[in-house]
Amino acid sequence: QVQLVESGGGLVQAGGSLRLSCAASGRTSSIYAMGWFRQAPGKEREFVAVFNWNGGSTSYVDSVKGRFTIFRDTTKKTVYLQMSSLKPEDTAVYNCAAAARLSGLKTSNAYDYWGQGTQVTVSS
Repeated sequence: QVQLVESGGGLVQAGGSLRLSCAASGRTSSIYAMGWFRQAPGKEREFVAVFNWNGGSTSYVDSVKGRFTIFRDTTKKTVYLQMSSLKPEDTAVYNCAAAARLSGLKTSNAYDYWGQGTQVTVSS
């Protein structure tokens, strides 16, 4: 089993920045990738970004490209989502997730473990 603990959400004004953290523990050797998803009220869960633990490659949803950066601290087994130039439409509950495979990583079904979620609210 893998446990994921997120932190770093909060309230920020439009144009501001936040950094989300997701610390993994447990059987982390089974992790191939970690990603971030978000869900706004009344909307479906949306893929945001993913980090491939084996090769370091990353992928982002178009709406956050150039504003968000996903990266990993190997020693801490932690993945971060640095969010800049935040917009009100970024408001959502953000969840990190870990996958034991490398296919279909832009879909939530590919992930085996999920964190509890952290609220990000961007005011206009």
